[in-house]
Amino acid sequence: MNRVPDLHGEHLRLRELRAADQPVHERIVTSRSLTRYLGTDRMDTAQAHDAFAAVLAQPLAHVRRKYTLAVCTPDDDTMLGTAGLLIEDYGSNAMLTTVVLLPGSALAGHAHETGRLLMAYGFGSLGLHRIWAGHRTDHDHMPPIMRAAGLTSEALLRQLFRTRGCWHDVTTYAALAPDWKRQATPAELAILDVPASAG
Repeated sequence: MNRVPDLHGEHLRLRELRAADQPVHERIVTSRSLTRYLGTDRMDTAQAHDAFAAVLAQPLAHVRRKYTLAVCTPDDDTMLGTAGLLIEDYGSNAMLTTVVLLPGSALAGHAHETGRLLMAYGFGSLGLHRIWAGHRTDHDHMPPIMRAAGLTSEALLRQLFRTRGCWHDVTTYAALAPDWKRQATPAELAILDVPASAG
């Protein structure tokens, strides 16, 4: 088992998904508005069912490469969003993926904290050196969120993915472990200090 311990931040908490989270996960991945800027098209119900089963199986992988976590408030287990980390097959790199918070939730304005908690876990327990993320160039709200997460703008990737019948350009950002650790909050430092065997 490769389970992630709960990751506690100031305004939110990340935890492994559970079977009871299926309705919220389905709501996210089948929503036209919530998947608008993601790198995949929205799913139908059958696809959502299969995707959720795959997410629940992630901790059982012999070598875990995908980490899809539920986003909750610090004191309530109700899933209010999702965030992910994808470990690349080469080097010591990973990509932040699929940060989605439900509209109107108590977590509004704290999307950057999901990325920061995942980076603390990645740079700490997983021993990663570089974590990157990207957003579509037409997603105007993302640059300040990326900067607040501690990521630095790097490149423009032209026509990186195709959704809804259109190709999309992506702006990429990255953080390196030594630089990012110097600006980590006390909560993030606590996650960084967790030994790999505890994850």
